[in-house]
Amino acid sequence: MKNRVVVTGIGVVSPIGHGREAFFQGLKEGKNGASLIEAFDTTEYTTKVAAEIKDFNPELYINKKEVKRMDRFTQFAIAASKMAVEDGQINFDSVDMNRVGVIIGSGIGGIQTLAEQHEKLLSKGPGRVSPFLIPMMITNMASGQVSMEIGAKGPNTTVVTACASGTHAIGDAFKAIQRGDADMMFTGGSEAAICELGMAGFCTMKAMTTRNDDPLTSSRPFDVDRDGFLMGEGSGIIVLESLEHAQKRGATIYAEMVGYGATADAYHITSPAPNGEGAARCMTMAVNDAGVEPSAIDYINAHGTSTPYNDKFETMAIKTAFGDHAYNLSVSSTKSMTGHLLGASGAVEAIASIMAVHDDFVPPTINLHNQDPELDLDYTANVGKNKTVNYALSNSLGFGGHNGTIVFKKFEI
Repeated sequence: MKNRVVVTGIGVVSPIGHGREAFFQGLKEGKNGASLIEAFDTTEYTTKVAAEIKDFNPELYINKKEVKRMDRFTQFAIAASKMAVEDGQINFDSVDMNRVGVIIGSGIGGIQTLAEQHEKLLSKGPGRVSPFLIPMMITNMASGQVSMEIGAKGPNTTVVTACASGTHAIGDAFKAIQRGDADMMFTGGSEAAICELGMAGFCTMKAMTTRNDDPLTSSRPFDVDRDGFLMGEGSGIIVLESLEHAQKRGATIYAEMVGYGATADAYHITSPAPNGEGAARCMTMAVNDAGVEPSAIDYINAHGTSTPYNDKFETMAIKTAFGDHAYNLSVSSTKSMTGHLLGASGAVEAIASIMAVHDDFVPPTINLHNQDPELDLDYTANVGKNKTVNYALSNSLGFGGHNGTIVFKKFEI
């Protein structure tokens, strides 16, 4: 018999607020994280806007000496994990740490460290490259460092599936608890790619918005004037626990996780499959895993990147997976507020979905003033709404054709 899995702790570092309460309040208010980039000179860049985190002090969470040995994406992950520990009121002295695991996804990992050290290699030679280059850069180090910080000795892995990384990490952690490999998992995603190299790569792909004259409207999912995604950064970490373990320690339960789907488009390195057929199969797999009918789903946190093809094909996928019920669903893209956090996006959006279930509130898609006539679902334009959300589904669709879908429901004994 499979273990039931519940959400008992939430931590988030985001462009619109840090911590569970500040983050979800930001979503409720339709807070906008977009601005002109301040991290570096964007004179030669076609995109000059992003959703930067400008108020993050890693020394609030990490020893000053250790901060210098960690890439920004790892710093975000540790901060979010420590917030989740506090939010979940976890006393590790009374927990079997051999059965506490960590799975944190990241699409790009330590790209800032890689770029900085490569520049040093070219200017000063190989002997001046930091001995911490490799352990700072490698993508698994967020999971590794979090496990060391909290003493988790259970399953410890990393998922790298581009923009689906955070969602797949949560799905894998869910299954680990279901089958009895762990009692508690710290899971989610982390990303920090707003740097010269990261932005240059996406600029030359022509994947990002170039709405530099009006940053606050640069991310506009499902709008006819959408022109590309807005880069964001941050981390979302949730604590998943077996129901039995959570009840024994008297934990607060935000929601129950009940479904996970993962499929491949097998189509193109960056473009989604025509008509969103891979995403549709993924949603159907997750709903089937949850053991409910498609009509049970109340809210979908869409991948909703604000790119022409993604928004169109994801809408088509929702219609394929849900049939007529697609028109009863509330859909929204919180990327309109946070930007696209790449490998961390699915984790931050999982938190938005969990809180939608917990608070019975659907966050909005801001900047949706001229809805694309081809996209005819209820995208919760501009203003969030109170609505009973018994089941919420969250989608992530990554470069390489990686699709991930997870489902949360209201917790009932």
